[in-house]
Amino acid sequence: MNEIPVRPNNLEAFWMPFTANRAYKSSPRLLARAEGMAYYTNDGREVIDGTAGLWCVNAGHGRREITEAIQRQAAVMDFAPTFQLGHPAAFQAAAKIAEHTPAGLDRVFFTNSGSESADTALKIALAYQRARGESQRVRLIGRERGYHGVGFGGLSVGGIGANRKQFGALLPYVDHLPHTHAPEHTAFTRGQPAWGAHLADALAGLVALHGDTIAAVMVEPLAGSTGVLVPPQGYLERLRALCDQHGILLIFDEVITGFGRLGTFFGAERVGVAPDIITMAKGLTNAAVPMGAVAVHDRIYRTIVDQAPAGIELFHGYTYSGHPLAAAAAVAAVDLHVGEDLPGRARAMEGYFEDAAHSLKGLPNVIDIRNMGLVAGIELQPRAGKPTDRAVRVFHRCFDAGVLIRTTGDIIALSPPLVAERSHLDRIFGTLAEAIRAEAA
Repeated sequence: MNEIPVRPNNLEAFWMPFTANRAYKSSPRLLARAEGMAYYTNDGREVIDGTAGLWCVNAGHGRREITEAIQRQAAVMDFAPTFQLGHPAAFQAAAKIAEHTPAGLDRVFFTNSGSESADTALKIALAYQRARGESQRVRLIGRERGYHGVGFGGLSVGGIGANRKQFGALLPYVDHLPHTHAPEHTAFTRGQPAWGAHLADALAGLVALHGDTIAAVMVEPLAGSTGVLVPPQGYLERLRALCDQHGILLIFDEVITGFGRLGTFFGAERVGVAPDIITMAKGLTNAAVPMGAVAVHDRIYRTIVDQAPAGIELFHGYTYSGHPLAAAAAVAAVDLHVGEDLPGRARAMEGYFEDAAHSLKGLPNVIDIRNMGLVAGIELQPRAGKPTDRAVRVFHRCFDAGVLIRTTGDIIALSPPLVAERSHLDRIFGTLAEAIRAEAA
């Protein structure tokens, strides 16, 4: 049997995603295995995971329960199509997810990633508006600095300029709300800032501009990949009210906030706002197998299905929708979240995590700290003429010292697995503080 090499002898064939390939391949950082709260490098060094992989390994690495569920399913049936056929694991996974979504959002469409979930949600929104006789509603609204993956739909409603500029005009009929990042009003806020609810009223302005052509608004309850933007108090409530007033669907992208990250199973529960559609991925399988899903309110499902002629009601899907191994992993992961009360563990640890994050206030070049649940963003003053340089150097120092952090621009994002103990947080924030001090110049 061929074993996975600890160190590959050829780095050139793999075109790495969201990576400075030339820089990385001149000085590679390789992870060889993972267990619990840590990765281990190819030379055996422990690296504490301060980011849950990529916001996704919420239950910690190498969970035996998930591994064994995948193995059992692979031994029984490796693949089955879900076009005009079904298999038990997919139905079981959908029902398991529906037990924890907000009331009414009990129809689950499977995808393979957060990007596919975003595009799927947007297509469902358009199909719903057409099915209910509102075919003029073709416009999709995102938000500046929003991240909804890299499909053309999610990229179009997304609002991170660097992700968009290489790919042309993208989808038509898209507009954006302003972002909520306002450190001049909210710097060093713990939890949801008191300032900013009025920013949701920009949707009323878009309605005045575009009339009844808006199908849906897609936002993250907490924006993660853009640098941890915490929703202002009352902001999401106002978006919900405006959507209801004007016949617009509200989509929450919970690819990051789902599965306990904010101390509740889904972020919708934490913020007290129920959307019409939720996208998810990442923590759904604890990242053991790629999988995403879209939870849709029953009235949307019923409208699309009941108004369609006989035959296929929604002409959309993926070869691997509800893949047997992914479905088995999802069932095991959700059971872990429930059995170990991982959302409750996140709530119990949130205060300690918050204090640790805000202990960095006053360090050189730290210009803002923001947090919610087990997510924190530490914003650094960029070096003159060298944006991202300071944060990248902090990243390298932390990795060399045995802690994995994530950077986006000059913002450090932390999102450790929900099984983190105080000792892990002490090491993460202690190492980060030392790295920030070392980059004071």
